[in-house]
Amino acid sequence: MSSTIPVNGARLPGNFRQSRAMGEVSERFWAKLPDGSRDALVNGLSQSELQSVLLDVTRERAAKVKPARLLERWKQDRFVRPSTVDPRELVKTQQRLWELLPEKFAGVQLSPLAPLGTCSAVAPINQHQIVSTIRGTEVASDPTNELAIEAAVRRRAGQDRVHLAACQRVVRAQPFDTPGFSAHFELFVLVSSARDTGSCRTEAELLIDHLGFWHAVLGDKAGLTFTAFKESALRDRIEDTVRPALGVPFTEDTERTKSATYYAGTGLGIGNGIGDGGFTTWTADLLGDAKERCLTSCIATEFLTASEA
Repeated sequence: MSSTIPVNGARLPGNFRQSRAMGEVSERFWAKLPDGSRDALVNGLSQSELQSVLLDVTRERAAKVKPARLLERWKQDRFVRPSTVDPRELVKTQQRLWELLPEKFAGVQLSPLAPLGTCSAVAPINQHQIVSTIRGTEVASDPTNELAIEAAVRRRAGQDRVHLAACQRVVRAQPFDTPGFSAHFELFVLVSSARDTGSCRTEAELLIDHLGFWHAVLGDKAGLTFTAFKESALRDRIEDTVRPALGVPFTEDTERTKSATYYAGTGLGIGNGIGDGGFTTWTADLLGDAKERCLTSCIATEFLTASEA
């Protein structure tokens, strides 16, 4: 993933310290309760029973909130502070992205919530990085995971090759080191899934679809790169199929190590830091079929807007 922006769910500096601190607070809390309390809450209650209990606790806590405290939270809580981006400029970026998107990509209007475990069940993500709710859901943090689930649904329904796109505002729980970076930001993402046809031909075709779009969006600033975290026939297909079809620079980044465990074999760099992507096993895992191939790619629209200002 890019060192500039967290366009996917990979681990960032500071996450370990945050998780450890949260764990210490949690352990102190459980130590104050009778033995068996933790197991009772985690395993002894159904989701609906646990939800009812937590909703009741939340209702009572919300009843104690005073207007003055609400104002302070609005000013201090990084999760609720408005972004500094000009929404009028952001809408222009969104519109241009949708207009350039090839017709083969179906647009999906995603919910701001996803099933609990949407990221951690298919990717190496700590749930502490996600804003979980008390209703068995989590606040959207990575639309590529959500689109992968939708792609798996469509593939199981018989669709031969699935190309999906979405533009979604997401929230990440981990702290960011980038000055001015909000806990919530917007991503424009592509996810494609299809069955393997051998010799990495499917992967090459998916790469052409994604990279062709990002070059149309970014032009000379596309900065398209790939990193082979694991050797495969895809390198040959890049040479004899992908590069000739693209007709634009697509260089190898041999120095990249980030996201080596997040992506399955090959990662992508887009726009010199404003985007990211790569192949994953998500639809293969969701469908229980190792022949499924899944490519994801995305950019942060606010960074794209700022770069074009």
